[in-house]
Amino acid sequence: MSKTPSEPRLSATVLLLRDQPNLQVLMVKRHYQIDFAAGALVFPGGKANEEDSDPAWAELTDGDYEGAEQAARISAIREAFEEAGIILARPKNVRGRDAPLVGKDVAKTLEPMRGPVDRREVSFLELIREHDLILALDSLVHFGHWITPTMMPKRFDTHFYLAPTPPHQVAEQDGRETTEAVWLGGQEALDMEEAGDATIIFPTRMNLGKLAEVSSVAEAVERFGSESVVTVLPTIGKDDDGNPVLHIPAEAGYTQVTEPLERVAKVAKSN
Repeated sequence: MSKTPSEPRLSATVLLLRDQPNLQVLMVKRHYQIDFAAGALVFPGGKANEEDSDPAWAELTDGDYEGAEQAARISAIREAFEEAGIILARPKNVRGRDAPLVGKDVAKTLEPMRGPVDRREVSFLELIREHDLILALDSLVHFGHWITPTMMPKRFDTHFYLAPTPPHQVAEQDGRETTEAVWLGGQEALDMEEAGDATIIFPTRMNLGKLAEVSSVAEAVERFGSESVVTVLPTIGKDDDGNPVLHIPAEAGYTQVTEPLERVAKVAKSN
């Protein structure tokens, strides 16, 4: 008798971008004591929580979103704040699409609250309200959508977003879930993984490959902002040689459509 797959949990990941002068993305290294993909380079992100779906956010966000889409974008911005210290927000009195985001002064003021927000000791919603800020949900470009395979005991419904990093804000790891924060070119990160100098899990590697096809923040926003996102739910199968692999849909536009299961298992157990 087959076991019913667990329900995937809404999650969000954000690719913070900058031109320095070439396109770079912020990556953080997972703490070595975390049980999955310890030490891997990832983008800031994590599970959505119940506060991310609070109706009160309607007055504290820019962008015409609702339901799970709104919650995922709020989660992405919260995770960027918790894990990297970057806050994608506008002053309440200067809000709306294309209005500038806050700079390093506001980020520095909020910085001591990163840990308390992460530990759920402080409400992120109340923190934003108290500082007269508006989350810039419209600054995020939907870039990818991956759902954990059905055979996994823990499953996630993860949305990937691109976001230009506000000028002069400084990214720094949180020291708890992440131990390093580095800016890398997409191909540079892939080359590090190929050389054995970095551990990168399959979805992260695929999204790095897609990002490496553009050369600037403006190009990334323009191109991927106009493309539709195809949901990726990897399935188990075999390659032409009969080896077990994960299959992903070709129409998702990634650089490959299969991944050896042996490689997936190896990365998941890395430390």
